[in-house]
Amino acid sequence: MTAAAKSKKSGATVRIKQIRSGIGFKQDQKDTLRALGLGRIGRERELTDNPQVRGMLKKIPHLVQILEG
Repeated sequence: MTAAAKSKKSGATVRIKQIRSGIGFKQDQKDTLRALGLGRIGRERELTDNPQVRGMLKKIPHLVQILEG
């Protein structure tokens, strides 16, 4: 069973919080913040834990924080 199938089956989610502004960073990193539903410091989102979201988070680890539970 793939990771995507496991997360879909278990309904796993990941909580993220924006901790830094996208100003001064490349446009693709700003676009990634927007795609995740972020855009202001302190904004939090709970998203489905899947490979696509994990890939986006790997692109901007300096701008977001992964929260527990």
